[in-house]
Order: sequence, then C-alpha cells, then structure tokens
Amino acid sequence: MSIRQNIAVAIATLGGVGKIPKAPGTFGTLATLPLCYYVMQQGVVVHLVVAVLVFIVGTWAADEAARVMGSKDPSQVVVDEAAGVLLALVAAPQGWVWFCGGFILFRLFDIWKPWPVGWLDRNVSGGLGIMVDDVAAGGYAFLILYFISWWVR
Repeated sequence: MSIRQNIAVAIATLGGVGKIPKAPGTFGTLATLPLCYYVMQQGVVVHLVVAVLVFIVGTWAADEAARVMGSKDPSQVVVDEAAGVLLALVAAPQGWVWFCGGFILFRLFDIWKPWPVGWLDRNVSGGLGIMVDDVAAGGYAFLILYFISWWVR
C-alpha cells in the first residue's frame, strides 16, 4: 500500500479500532466519545466544525479504504460512526445522561436503519455512501435529543 492508502486506512479504521472482530461499529463509536466530550465543552460552533471536518475527511478515507479492502462498505471502516455520533451529540446538553443517551440513540438508529437511513445505505455508493447513512442515523438521534432537551427545559 502507498503512504496515502495507509493514511486513509488509519483514518477510516480510527487507528485500527475498526479491526476489532466483534461489533466494530460500537467500538468505533465508543472510541469517538472522548472527542465528543471534548468538543461539547468547546461549544456548538466548534462541535459542528469538527463534525463537518470528520465527515469530509472521513468520506475521502472511507472511499480509499474501501478500494484497498476490496469491499463496498467494509465493517472495519468506522469513521462513519465517528461522524454520526458527533452529529448526534451536537444537541445534547451537558451531562452523562445526555451523553449516554446520544450514544444509545445513535447506535439504535445505525443498527435499525429506519427510512431514509436504510435507503441511503443501499443506494449511495463510495465513501459518501459509507458515511451518509451514519450521518442520517446521527441526525435522527440529534432530533430526538434536541426535542427531549427542549421539553425538559
């Protein structure tokens, strides 16, 4: 592999976390939680900027890694989980209950794949296809957290 491909695979697998044989998506999400916690402390604008950067860089890395791995959507690619959970937690108020709720909601929507998440997963290809269904799942989690936090206040 070239240096470019090695970098792409490292980013796409979150430094190898995606190579964990059981539940790589869950472990990829868990590995992203320290970053989520940090950006939550920096405010919504920084949080959104980081989420967008992870999405952009992740799309490139996922596309390259999928080619290297010879699969449309390799399970080892977990940068999509990073982008999804970052989006899910944009609306979360401070506190571990909200943090854990965002994690759980994101994983549920990512696994369940309600419309349009499942449609995106099946119909969009390449790096964008790998990323966009998880971002949509993160969007569902975001909306639920936002409305629950609005209702609680």
